[in-house]
Amino acid sequence: MSVLYLRDTSYTPDHLEMDVTMPDGVLGRKAGQKKGGRAMQYDFLKQFPRRMKNVGMYATLVQNCVQKTTWKQYGFTTADEQINLVFTVMLYIMEQSLREEACTIDDIGAYIDAVDMQYLDKRLSYGECCQLGDFIVNNILSNEGRVMYFGGFDYEKKDYQVMHISYVANKIIYVDHEIKRTSYYLTDDGYSLLLSTLEIENNMKLSIHEMIFQMHLEKQSYDKAVDEIKHIFNRMRIQMQKIRETMERIRRNALDYSVKDYEEILVEDLGTIEDTRQKFQDYREMVHKRAKELEEENINVKKLSGKDEEKLGYLRVIEIYLDRTIEEHQKILSGHFDLKALYTKELESLSQLSLIKRFSLRTGLYDKILERPQALGDLDHFLRPLFNQDVGKTYNLNKAFQLQRPIRKGKREELEEELDFDEEKWQQEQRARHLEKQRQYQESLGYLLERAAEKGEITLEEISSRVAGTEQERRLLIPNVQIFKEIMVELIRNRRIHIQALQRERRDFIQEAAGGFQLNDMLLKLLDKAPSGQTVTEIEVERLEDGKTVVFEGVRDEDGEQKIVRCSNVHIRLTREGRG
Repeated sequence: MSVLYLRDTSYTPDHLEMDVTMPDGVLGRKAGQKKGGRAMQYDFLKQFPRRMKNVGMYATLVQNCVQKTTWKQYGFTTADEQINLVFTVMLYIMEQSLREEACTIDDIGAYIDAVDMQYLDKRLSYGECCQLGDFIVNNILSNEGRVMYFGGFDYEKKDYQVMHISYVANKIIYVDHEIKRTSYYLTDDGYSLLLSTLEIENNMKLSIHEMIFQMHLEKQSYDKAVDEIKHIFNRMRIQMQKIRETMERIRRNALDYSVKDYEEILVEDLGTIEDTRQKFQDYREMVHKRAKELEEENINVKKLSGKDEEKLGYLRVIEIYLDRTIEEHQKILSGHFDLKALYTKELESLSQLSLIKRFSLRTGLYDKILERPQALGDLDHFLRPLFNQDVGKTYNLNKAFQLQRPIRKGKREELEEELDFDEEKWQQEQRARHLEKQRQYQESLGYLLERAAEKGEITLEEISSRVAGTEQERRLLIPNVQIFKEIMVELIRNRRIHIQALQRERRDFIQEAAGGFQLNDMLLKLLDKAPSGQTVTEIEVERLEDGKTVVFEGVRDEDGEQKIVRCSNVHIRLTREGRG
């Protein structure tokens, strides 16, 4: 039986690998390598030239840019300006290539001229723009017609592998069927370079690696599946480290962390969490089953061939990484909720700081004593609150002319009321109040959803017009000011609510019942009662910046007093299953 030797390496965003060292005949032996050959010690250095090809495309392009002095003729003196313009031109060539349209030097010159007038303000003429375009395409991207190479060290062959790099190519076209011109288009390297800069979002990279991993498993290309599961594991560790760094940043100063950054990391967390746990568990069961079949064949039937033994080694490595990936998934899930709780707590703490009145000891105490040293005799009045002692009473002349009631009698009556207190009856009253308040929350939120479900969307202004003449509907919408305000604040704060994510959260986690209003729990209860065929998948709430003020008159608060409610106009939109 083969044995795995595992060693965890410390990880950072630049290097997140698990070094897997295996005995000869499992992972170290490639096709064609003699049995007994030495296995590669650092498994993560495999396919190193492939990594260097991506690095070389950047390095060669930057080297071509900074070595040219022609840039100064056109006012581009810094490397930042030069590289930005090169990529700006490459994006234009890519767009023209994708549209299968001509991209001549004149087209590129006109494009640079337009960009210069609108953004760069280098005051170049059209002729200079054409010359600059020709310089970028032929001198920098094409290296003046000379072939470009970059060497990547192959640690398996112990030698450098020279790789060809090409960004653009050209072809001959005829304009108006008569004029012969040269049109430029991006090569595969050019596309790879540009697509690696932005086109794939972070939350999509994990899904892409997962799809490739599944494809390799189906084709039984286990060596390639090992690389993909490593990428998946690394992506999840990077996400977990990002959560930890974000929490440290919030602890240091919550105001330094914007709401946009908070929303971005939450979206990435949800994208990582969504559907991944069950998928990886299924993959683990499948890999475990295939590895077990190979082991039983090795024990009961015959000795495995070198190829089957190598497959078995890869399957064991994949199984180990799947276990660790599932553990990392659980850490991200718990970290997601810890981050939300921490951010909420820190913002609440910052809001309470504004209520604390601070003073300077120097100006408020020391300077006062220096001005009047005899005040040291009354210093105990200043220090007494620090030791929770009562301040001495002073005679208030105004109280002498007011009707005085016996204090001891009032205290005795309060004591008797406490002794006569019926705890069970009080708890029943509190339960009844809580149920009544929950019913009012549910009716108000349900009325909003019903009105929005009629056409798929509605504004608060339209709802106000509808309930203006109907007292019953207005009471359903606004049982009291506090309840309506709390519902609208929660809806606006959440902005976009994914129902399937809430259902998974309710299904996978046991939560204690909260005493107050919980928007997510109330939404799920209402949507569970909705008739079939009206499944809502997403609720989007947006505050409209149209300057309109929605007014509700004759609304009562918790004390029964009539109030006038004025609020901003809000748009509510429901997305049903299979519909926009």
